[in-house]
Amino acid sequence: MTLIKSISGIRGTIGGKTADNLTPIDAVKFAAAYGAFIKSRSKKRSELNSERVKVVIGRDARISGKMISSLVANTLVGLGIDVIDLGLSTTPTVEVAVPLEKADGGIILTASHNPKEWNALKLLNEKGEFLNGTEGEEILALAESEAFSFAKVDDLGVYKKNKKYLKKHIKEVLKLDLVDVKAIKKAKFKVVVDGVNSTGGIFIPALLEKLGVECVKLYCTPNGEFPHNPEPLKENLTDISELVVKEKADLGIVVDPDVDRLAIISEDGSMFGEEYTLVACADYVLGRLGGGNTVSNLSSSRALRDVTEKHGGTYTASAVGEVNVVIKMKETNTVIGGEGNGGIIYPASHYGRDSLVGVALFLSHLAHQKVSCKTLRDSYPSYFMSKNKIQLTPEINVDEILKTMASTYKNEDVNTIDGVKIDFANEWIHLRKSNTEPIIRIYTEAKSQEAADALALRFINEIKAIIA
Repeated sequence: MTLIKSISGIRGTIGGKTADNLTPIDAVKFAAAYGAFIKSRSKKRSELNSERVKVVIGRDARISGKMISSLVANTLVGLGIDVIDLGLSTTPTVEVAVPLEKADGGIILTASHNPKEWNALKLLNEKGEFLNGTEGEEILALAESEAFSFAKVDDLGVYKKNKKYLKKHIKEVLKLDLVDVKAIKKAKFKVVVDGVNSTGGIFIPALLEKLGVECVKLYCTPNGEFPHNPEPLKENLTDISELVVKEKADLGIVVDPDVDRLAIISEDGSMFGEEYTLVACADYVLGRLGGGNTVSNLSSSRALRDVTEKHGGTYTASAVGEVNVVIKMKETNTVIGGEGNGGIIYPASHYGRDSLVGVALFLSHLAHQKVSCKTLRDSYPSYFMSKNKIQLTPEINVDEILKTMASTYKNEDVNTIDGVKIDFANEWIHLRKSNTEPIIRIYTEAKSQEAADALALRFINEIKAIIA
């Protein structure tokens, strides 16, 4: 089964049988459930306000995107909901557009870092933020019961396209106080961009042009034919690493298909590190503000904690998942946060992972430091991570596996708020069931790559032994 229903949306492979894959019927049913939910909670449904409910949609460049987008848009119209379609867009662009359009919600049609055969519906509230667990459960229940009613012909919604949000999103980024356009232009950076043939190939070069940065494009044709595994990990980024060196560029920028994850390549072709994207941006923001609090999830590097404490702030860890990070950020009055997968959440802009904001903050930092990208990376605490996964089959009881691991290591510092995280003196491991793929994610961190890899391999073998 490759249809995954969760509180954050529905994700699956295109084609196949209904309820087993992301078929047109599944897309329509889930869009209808979301639309019914939005209508039920919108203030516009009151008798004193006859204005129709409004939803913003946008998609990445996946081959299936146009089909899924049409199904979702027309389902919402059939419910009597007005639809503003941004077309080829990014996750953060839709998040920015929802409040600017005074919409009641938003749907992003993207499977993020998954391969091209996947697609998904990711759901937003009226603030342009992901729904919480309770709201997600309500939509899942609505989809299961099919408890929605469509509009009569005179009450159908209105569908409109709006292709202005490329410029609008960039304008929102450029007006942020800590984005120093003048310093970036003065630095005269040369940057290679890998847009993995999705919408990042449109949005990132357009932003760099406004920042006065010379841009060398790699895989920036938004045709949905991903030239490599779209997850921005070291093993998938050999082409851009080589091109950065060949072009004598100052750095490379890599985003995933929906542009909410940002990875940096240093001028020598080495990985700056997904984890350190957030660390560098936080260092810049905290330094300019004179301190502040930060949040990242349990699977993120200790380096953010170190940098935060250096600036006199407090670091807090949340459960994995953007919605969990955002909740914790609001609780702790955080000035910047995110996830170690290269996701930057900057509340001065909006509460969503945004690679455009990340690029602007990172380049501002690099321009102010007046050092090379590699020198900047070497200035941070040296931690090394290993990110692995074990593929699951339906008969595997993941919860029992995690329970066994927690019991086995009960004498260590064990955290079970999200899977199992075991903190040792000089290293840690986090084991958790993915909400978006049928896998167990295994993240480790240590003071050398060899130690991180060895810790991961040790636990992979222990888990495989339990499964066997």
